Amino acid sequence: MPVSAVDTAAAAPFVTGAAPGGPGPGPSVFPFATALSLEPLLAYWRARETDTNPGLALLARAIARQAARTPALRGPLPDPAVLDQARDLLETMMLAVFPTAATDSAISGAVPPFGRTSFYYTPRFAEVLLNKERTIKQPLNLDLAQMEGYMARMAYQLVLHRVYGVELPAAGAIIFTVPDYKIGLYRHYGVSVDSSFIQVRVVGGAPVLTPAQCEQLGHQRHNLAVWRELLPPAHFALEGFNVLQLVDVTDQEVLSELKYDLLERDVLQASDRLEQIQEKLRVLFARPALQLGIAAYDEKKKDFVDFGRKINHSFLTKQVQHNRADSGFRQIYERLLRERRPLVLSDVARADIPDDLRAQILELGIRSAILALLPYGGDTVGLLEIGSPTAGDLDEFALEKVAQFVPLFAVAVKRNAEDLQTRIQAVMQERFTPIHPTMEWRFADAARRLLARHDEGERGVEMEAIVFADVYPLHGSCDIRGSSTARNAAIEGDLIEHLTLANRVLKKASEHRQLPILDELKFYVNKNLRRLHQGIISGDELSIYESLRLEVEPLFEYLAQHTPELRPVITTYWANIDPRLGILYKRRQAFEQSVTAINDAVSTYLDDEEAKAQAMFPHYFQRFRTDGVEYNIYVGEALVQDKPFDLVFLKNLRLWQLLTMVEITRLTHALAATLPVPLETTQLIYIHGQPLSIRFRQDERQFDVDGAYNIRYEIIKKRIDKATVLGTGERLTQPGRLALVYAQTREATEYHEYIDYLQDRGLLEPGVEELELEELQGAKGLLALRVQVKL
Repeated sequence: MPVSAVDTAAAAPFVTGAAPGGPGPGPSVFPFATALSLEPLLAYWRARETDTNPGLALLARAIARQAARTPALRGPLPDPAVLDQARDLLETMMLAVFPTAATDSAISGAVPPFGRTSFYYTPRFAEVLLNKERTIKQPLNLDLAQMEGYMARMAYQLVLHRVYGVELPAAGAIIFTVPDYKIGLYRHYGVSVDSSFIQVRVVGGAPVLTPAQCEQLGHQRHNLAVWRELLPPAHFALEGFNVLQLVDVTDQEVLSELKYDLLERDVLQASDRLEQIQEKLRVLFARPALQLGIAAYDEKKKDFVDFGRKINHSFLTKQVQHNRADSGFRQIYERLLRERRPLVLSDVARADIPDDLRAQILELGIRSAILALLPYGGDTVGLLEIGSPTAGDLDEFALEKVAQFVPLFAVAVKRNAEDLQTRIQAVMQERFTPIHPTMEWRFADAARRLLARHDEGERGVEMEAIVFADVYPLHGSCDIRGSSTARNAAIEGDLIEHLTLANRVLKKASEHRQLPILDELKFYVNKNLRRLHQGIISGDELSIYESLRLEVEPLFEYLAQHTPELRPVITTYWANIDPRLGILYKRRQAFEQSVTAINDAVSTYLDDEEAKAQAMFPHYFQRFRTDGVEYNIYVGEALVQDKPFDLVFLKNLRLWQLLTMVEITRLTHALAATLPVPLETTQLIYIHGQPLSIRFRQDERQFDVDGAYNIRYEIIKKRIDKATVLGTGERLTQPGRLALVYAQTREATEYHEYIDYLQDRGLLEPGVEELELEELQGAKGLLALRVQVKL
């Protein structure tokens, strides 16, 4: 049965009443006076005395008789210890809130109005949320101020509803991250606060609220200063109790966090990020000593590789690198490839694996493990290793969880392996934060339906999912060709010139001063000049600038003061140094100016044309700037209100997109002659003929494609700029040409008509290349059209 805690801890409220304009006693600032009371619960049972259910009515009358003999339970209960005098009656009354059948499984507790000490709770509630003093634990993800603000907002909204009849949409369940001291980890719980058994008592008359003020409160739910001004807390008191109900959402929260962690670029490159992911897997499996290992598989080398130079993310493949247990590991890997399912080693000591590999795994302190290949399309991109020092910790039952995150790791490993090869610095994409005007109506409708369900008496209803089904995607990109190579060349050129200028000063100084340090610095400068002429390597830039700043340039300042003959050459050196950055910044500045000029020109043109396209048919538009510009468009009937959608609008947008990309090609070609660095661009369109769904994530406040097939679309879309023509190795995207990638032949038919039209208008040169593409990261059979733009 649930536990009454009146004999173990005082049911101190979360906060006590506060006088207007000043804090109440205790550490918190909850604005209302509160009191524990069973009156709302007694009223509930009185209403059941004539219930049509004879058993329920009989129980209600028995409670009424017993309550009449227990006047100590009536009215406010300043001392919760009085509940101990009527424990049996309390247990019976609480059947309305705590069903006996759910006692062992439910995580529920009763607290004074918005209080922090529970006076009645289930065993699981005590285990999860209560300290030894029966006070509620402070969640790890919320500080005291956040908790107080959340409780105060709930209390104000309760007053507005009970006293003024104005009900605002519920904020939904709040997530508590609570420590689990048994295993030294934490778990996530969705918490709902039920105020059904709280009465709002008006003190000295309720302040008058106009409809405009009620609307103002609805628009400023998080501005407690406005609520305090319009609803002074001294006019209201809260009596009764709340019921907190918790639901374990650890698996959903951790898997959601893993999804977004692993979709971030470079997440597997940083050791601290891997530690965070490992910690989340420990929480998911409830295994505090669990180890995570990841190894990427290099198809060219036919071997496993590390992710970074400073860290090794694999605890198993280390043995292969050390030429130990190599044959045993190869057997296991071939077994994984053959069986195409994870290998579970519940007890490594007894597992059916080669003895040499068993010895090495046990030497690592691992007694239980799961090994899973990371498939990407038809390829294997890596190996996921999960290990525990306790035999039996990982077994066949763990595979269901493993299957949910293996695809996420596969995508992350594939992307990070490519980033490691190219060493291209990732540019953060703009995050979608505001609601697009096209979609505002859908959110308003959802809120309206939520209020209607509240009016019908439904409690605890959450906001419905915001999903736009059957929308058609359009994707295009304008990429700066060879931007990484040009950037590296600019860095190398600036470094060489910087060192050459420094070398001139050092040579001149040697003619006038006999200092051994001059010879050593000349040696250092000439050594780095030779290395740079051979090609820049990672780390050169920072180390060279550090040496120039700390060792060379202080010497130049000394020589300029004490050797007048050197002042002209030293003045020339400083004249070439950027005063803000303290380095020579010529070629890089020219490169960055060129990239910015291209991005600004393309973005401005695209935004202007997109505004015109909105007039054709409202649609969702999202633009990103990197080394170039790319954009996404979603269009369909689900996105608009009271406006029929016809495929003719989709065709209009596709033709608009093709025409826009032609003009962008011509724009960047004409711009190249005016740039400090004459960079070229390539233009690409990804044709996807099938509709898909997009979902709004309320926690992240952004849209995601919905469903596994649609995620595949996203992945292909981000990779096609590297596509090559089958059999030739030639990059599909070329300056002055427009490439259109597609998967089905029928998708190209429509675009052939558009191309004919633009050729007739003189915007495209005659002829169309129809190309097959090399297999692209598991996506086989991609095709492309390529046309020459008339420049």
